[in-house]
Amino acid sequence: MKVQLQGQLVRLRISEAELARLQAGGTVDNLTRLPAGLLLRQWLRLGDDAQPALQVDAGGWGCLLPRAELASYVARLPCREGLRLRLPLAEGAEDVVEIDLEVDVRDSVRSRGVPKR
Repeated sequence: MKVQLQGQLVRLRISEAELARLQAGGTVDNLTRLPAGLLLRQWLRLGDDAQPALQVDAGGWGCLLPRAELASYVARLPCREGLRLRLPLAEGAEDVVEIDLEVDVRDSVRSRGVPKR
């Protein structure tokens, strides 16, 4: 998983193999080890709720993806537009963090072929 952070936007790009692991109920993660024993970890898993959920612990943070939204996105692959999730910073707050999940287009075309128009 590749992670890109900019302000309130988190872009996560995964491969077809990582997508398959996610769909099978596994976890896709990224771990960065920094000096002084500092670890930065991000992960993705499927959740059963209709809304995405962010979970934070001492080891990093992760997102539970709504199963139905992921299935709808996968049906459109390969495509350049990702699955955008909007997570409020607090209950009832207008401020959000947006997560863009994308399956690598080149990897997707290799695996699925070119979409018919």
